[in-house]
Amino acid sequence: MHIGIDDTDSIKNGCTTYLTALLIEKLVQINVQFQDYPALIRLNPNIPWKTRGNAALCLRFYHPPHLTNDIKQLALNLLEQHSQINNKGTDSGIVFYQHKQIPQELTTFSKQAQTSIVTIKQAVNLARKIGAEALGYNTCRGIIGALAAIGETLTGDYTYELIAYRTNANWGTKRRVDKESIFNMDQILQPKVFSNIDTEKKRVIITPHGPDPILFGIRGESAEVVKQAFSLVKPLEPVERWVIFRSNQGTDAHLTRVHSTNDLKHYSSIILKAVVSQNPRDVPVRHVLFSIKDDFGEVDCMAYEPTGDLRRAARELVIGDCIEVVGAVNRATKTKPLTLNLEKINVLSINQKMVQQNPLCSGCQKRLKSMGKHQGFKCEKCGKKFVDIKKQERAMPRSLKLGLYVASTRSQRHLTKPPRRLGQEKQGDPVVLIKNWYCTPFDKDDS
Repeated sequence: MHIGIDDTDSIKNGCTTYLTALLIEKLVQINVQFQDYPALIRLNPNIPWKTRGNAALCLRFYHPPHLTNDIKQLALNLLEQHSQINNKGTDSGIVFYQHKQIPQELTTFSKQAQTSIVTIKQAVNLARKIGAEALGYNTCRGIIGALAAIGETLTGDYTYELIAYRTNANWGTKRRVDKESIFNMDQILQPKVFSNIDTEKKRVIITPHGPDPILFGIRGESAEVVKQAFSLVKPLEPVERWVIFRSNQGTDAHLTRVHSTNDLKHYSSIILKAVVSQNPRDVPVRHVLFSIKDDFGEVDCMAYEPTGDLRRAARELVIGDCIEVVGAVNRATKTKPLTLNLEKINVLSINQKMVQQNPLCSGCQKRLKSMGKHQGFKCEKCGKKFVDIKKQERAMPRSLKLGLYVASTRSQRHLTKPPRRLGQEKQGDPVVLIKNWYCTPFDKDDS
């Protein structure tokens, strides 16, 4: 059986990964055989109606046939008890699929949900076609993510995240984790862990700030390494339970390469090669705006202040630089044009930056001074005048280097592949469940 779950949280409370952790505990007690780590699938980060990280979850396991209905009822009971379906904007969905193989059309649907927009009608029609059982609440939009999570089997690149959860008594309070232990963990285990700290601001990234049950989440390249990382981090409050998830986080799964500015679609995240057409300029609150063009059109690109090195690189661009931009297509409004919100810039070639200077005096080699428009130049030292000469162009050195510039860790999206992961991508490597990939209060009682 595959169980997909989505959109059980709200801006006030709840967490779909926590509900999944509770379901794992119940399934363990009836001795199902898990076939994979629970899947934590991030969907299109540009969807306007998403909550926080736009994650959907999937569990895959074998079970005795006579328990089918009991398992479904168990999952539904947990969803209704722990989701925020009474809050506006929470449109929970759960999908049950009972086939060993995932059909190609479901895999295609999942990829679309990660890169573009799909509708509830598409999801319901597909579920009906493949024989999946889907149940939704309110607008039922969560069925989209639940179905997409089942369809993403992570046969390409993937990563892991160990999520530790707080006891209920501490929900809504400031999280207490020893900061030094987190930096120590990252130092010891790099580059096998990623996106856990922001080195520029010396900031911890693994602890969220909302009222949800998560204490912290450690991201890494393998189940073994995130479990080792967990042993190095020192929580200063009780951990109720923890689970290791397999995920598409940090893989750039949301990106689509397009060939021209004509191919830009609202709410998508794209890779586009073009040439800088307007020099960067600062806009309010220290963001940097510049424009690029190709044979089909021109589009603005924005590097926001928190993006750190990315913003600094954007400021150094000049007209004629050839770059590859990576970012989200922001919908045009009556007051703002279509804009790319940048995640990365890959500088492919650098144009020569030229500046105009007054010429030198042929006698004393001092810089001449203009006598006025079209009136020539005069040397203030020796008094010579030059009527028929013009300003000279001089090449300026460029501090910008070729290569990839990525937004700072603190401003990266969950799906953005960080530089630390380059060269560590997986290619459908087989997955083997390690021993003790989860810990529940039930396990603690046994020990």
